[in-house]
Amino acid sequence: MKTIGFIGAYDKTDLLLNIAKILTTMKNRVLVIDSTINQKARYVVPAINPTVSYITSFEDIDIAIGFNNVEEIKNYMGITTEIPYDYLLVDTDTEKRIEEFHLETSEKNFFVTSFDIYSLRRGIEVLSQLKIPITLTKILYAAEILKEDDDYLNFISLGTKVIWDEERIYFPVENGDLNVIAENQRVQKIKFKKFSIQYKDSLAYIVQQILNQNNDSNIRKAIKIIERGV
Repeated sequence: MKTIGFIGAYDKTDLLLNIAKILTTMKNRVLVIDSTINQKARYVVPAINPTVSYITSFEDIDIAIGFNNVEEIKNYMGITTEIPYDYLLVDTDTEKRIEEFHLETSEKNFFVTSFDIYSLRRGIEVLSQLKIPITLTKILYAAEILKEDDDYLNFISLGTKVIWDEERIYFPVENGDLNVIAENQRVQKIKFKKFSIQYKDSLAYIVQQILNQNNDSNIRKAIKIIERGV
């Protein structure tokens, strides 16, 4: 089982669901864990009789909501051994959950942000509370990524224990992708057909990093399957 962390104040729920959809299409067992303050997954992922903490299934993805750590998930499932998934995708926006899910030992961690002041400053506030070093890959949402924006992010993160990966992943916000995400939420489906090429390219690259694969041919095949609705 591999744990992948997604850290930051920016809304990451749909990103994780889309990544998980690719992974499950590739025959991986995936648990998405929403450990954020607002728990958006509680509202956008359909569930029967939701409680304070629960696990529900959606489009072959299991989603855990309301849990503070893996041990609570084990207790919920009634097991003492490793939970039965290939990948845990942990969505968090607090230092406490980073610590309780031991994301400093994850196989991969991403910092997700846009360049609005709240997302940046709240995200950096979380990072500033970290007690041990952590390596993060940037996932950036913006209409256009400017060097000045990236330089500003690097500047305000000075003094934190973050080690920035040289690579960065860019998601545009003006190609209609936000409209596709909103439509998917309304119909309670995960559909890729109307996403921009750049959005799908960025998803493929993230999954490639998660799987640690040299090429993305199998990932592209999975995306095509999702697009066809097979």
